[in-house]
Amino acid sequence: MHLPDLNVAKDRTRKENVYIDLKEDYQKVFMGKKYFLRTYGCQMNVHDSEAIRNYLETLGFVKTERVEDANVVVLNTCAIRENARDKVVGFLGKCHYLKKNRDDFKIVLAGCMSEQPDFIENILKNHKYIDIVIGTHNIHELPKLLLENFNKQEIEVYSNSDEIIEGMHYERDSKYTAWVNIMYGCDKFCTYCIVPYTRGRERSRKLEEIIKEVEDLKKAGYLEVTLLGQNVNAYGKDIGDTFSNLLEKVAQTGIKRVRFVTSHPWNFTDEMIKVISKYENIMPYIHLPLQSGSDRILKRMNRRYTKEEYLALFKKMKEMIPGVSITTDIIVGFPGETREDFEETLDVVKTCEFDGAYTFIFSPRVGTPAALMEDKTSLKEKEERLYELNNLVNYYSHQSNQKLLGKEVSVLVIGESEKDKSKVYGYTDTMKLVNVTGPKELIGKIVKVKITDAKSFSLDGEYQKEKIVM
Repeated sequence: MHLPDLNVAKDRTRKENVYIDLKEDYQKVFMGKKYFLRTYGCQMNVHDSEAIRNYLETLGFVKTERVEDANVVVLNTCAIRENARDKVVGFLGKCHYLKKNRDDFKIVLAGCMSEQPDFIENILKNHKYIDIVIGTHNIHELPKLLLENFNKQEIEVYSNSDEIIEGMHYERDSKYTAWVNIMYGCDKFCTYCIVPYTRGRERSRKLEEIIKEVEDLKKAGYLEVTLLGQNVNAYGKDIGDTFSNLLEKVAQTGIKRVRFVTSHPWNFTDEMIKVISKYENIMPYIHLPLQSGSDRILKRMNRRYTKEEYLALFKKMKEMIPGVSITTDIIVGFPGETREDFEETLDVVKTCEFDGAYTFIFSPRVGTPAALMEDKTSLKEKEERLYELNNLVNYYSHQSNQKLLGKEVSVLVIGESEKDKSKVYGYTDTMKLVNVTGPKELIGKIVKVKITDAKSFSLDGEYQKEKIVM
């Protein structure tokens, strides 16, 4: 395992994604064998799993939804919160039980948990039944590790690698919407966040490679791309470019919808706002994490902005981007948070009236500064604060959705409703989920939908015949 060196800026090494020749002996080994893949965590992990799937199916593996039927189990893990880690450990117990009676059952651990030295030590001591461990930076080596080291435990983790892999191939979840990774890592070092330690420093992909990927997706019939990074605003700092320039170039490809996640308020520029407002195919939806409304807590978090600076940015977005929808992240119970600090967070929520929010109780991560901070607030108090916050967030989310009642909105329909097979579902330009009464032939089209009901987390609507936008 290669341990991180976070204090040294190294030269970036760019590599093209290389496929192994799989036509003969290798496919004889794996052809027809089954794999089970489970993904935990953020959009980046979801996108990484699309690459993992592509590698496995290129090797000849066939996907199964039943772990009991698999020959290879891959767990693509998350390290952001303790409950995600607990879920992985719990599922590993089931895998261990299945492996005891099968020689052809292999377990691969991938993702952010693999980048934590304390967990690697735990694997070597308590989870020796795991066959292969890879990190977030070397998933492209999974085929080699499967082929060459299938019969022994292999831990090969490149922590905070400076490599940038271009030309990656993906077995995408959707035929209509696609993630496009534009950069790796994060340099912000928020005191609670493990990401700089698991995904490394900020490294940008080449603009021309990103544009080529978007153009190829457009030619393949994709209608929407989401530019993906731990902090997309920081794109280009290491290569003399800017995110606003990239965003404009992507919009100019003519693809129908462009989104991006996630943004840090500290370096969200005026130029970015101007580009978003200029192009109709850049969706008026921004996820802008707040984390806390207290300046004192924001400083302890190392967020590098104040409450007033956040509110000024929020106001500017609302004024300059027509119809913009803004969602956020908020952490409750950060070490040292008092009732007064929490009240300031509630004040920001009341001022902004967010369209939605992802809310969490603080979860200490080993190796981060916040994990060492004194925390005197009881879990009961934190849970009560979270409950209070969620009630407020849900109120404003419902109010926002209510404003759409009776209106026609454009919806990209992407699938069949899981709860009601007579309906399809999709998303508005402002990223609101809509369950649509209409035929399955609408899937893969942008259509006009009249909103008939509004809940806190979703909308219901009726397809307006003869009003297909695309």
